[in-house]
Amino acid sequence: MRYATLGRTGLFVSELCFGAMTFGGRGGIWEHIGDTAQADADRLVGIALDGGINFFDTADVYSDGDSERILGKALGARRKDVVLASKVRGRMGPGPNDVGLSPAHIHASLDASLARLGTDWLDLYQIHGFDHAAPLEATMRALEDVVRAGKVRHLGCSNLAAWQVMKANGIAAVHDWSRFESLQAYYTIASRDLEREIVPMLADQGMALMVWSPLAGGLLSGKFSRDGNGPAGTRRATFDFPPVDKERAFACVDAMRPIAEAHGASVARVALAWLLAQKVVSTVIIGARREEQLRDNLEATNLVLSPEELAALDRVSALSPEYPGWMLSRQAAGREPERR
Repeated sequence: MRYATLGRTGLFVSELCFGAMTFGGRGGIWEHIGDTAQADADRLVGIALDGGINFFDTADVYSDGDSERILGKALGARRKDVVLASKVRGRMGPGPNDVGLSPAHIHASLDASLARLGTDWLDLYQIHGFDHAAPLEATMRALEDVVRAGKVRHLGCSNLAAWQVMKANGIAAVHDWSRFESLQAYYTIASRDLEREIVPMLADQGMALMVWSPLAGGLLSGKFSRDGNGPAGTRRATFDFPPVDKERAFACVDAMRPIAEAHGASVARVALAWLLAQKVVSTVIIGARREEQLRDNLEATNLVLSPEELAALDRVSALSPEYPGWMLSRQAAGREPERR
């Protein structure tokens, strides 16, 4: 296991982060994502810790808070040894103010998350998306308040556009408040959209990238066929999310399969290794439901793809040129400073 700094926080986090979204399985879509109970969670968290993972991510909305409760109990006294992250924005009650990024909801949600997790602080507190109903300045002020109160050490965001991140951090800079140090976003070899605007922004701002759903909800595991057949009981079999260009995804799987065979590895492991080879990636969130799946994911840290293999995968998954990207590339020719 390798470790990288999480943006400008000074924290070192494992290149694989354990995501607890599959813990619980209560309410709405969470029944389709996972129903890991306490005993199984205890075992999976133990395997993750033994494998060198020191970064754990959850959210209040996962299974109506059950994910946080289960993760907190699974970590127990080991909580002090890990970097713990959660999120706020989702609906946590029936009332009109039980959702969003208003100061009232942020303060109430954080206190509830800390109680469920059994901890006094979060190392990373992330907004789970943008809230058009809440003034961004009020949201950033509330987040600064929880940092100053010692309940949160660093801030992050998830599922935001590049301009939204820059606007939020611009507000923070003007007021000398804490800024977003990380972005949690969807990124896979078959879905490289964030490379257009978000990746350049992250590099410019020195922000960390936490990748969610690195296997596109299991579609890149190599266990599904073009006709829709796949293993029963998997997330993709009952919950077709996140949206993926299936033909593009299967072209990537076809390219990864011989590489996997050459290394004696699974296709899933190759997909994870490709992400780990991307310079912008700080950590990849894995959300294993079974022990064998977790152990296979952990082995991705030992799989080093050759330059030729990476080039082959880059070719099959490359984004088509779009404006203004192709113009920016043309104009950059001969103008980029030499790197020493």
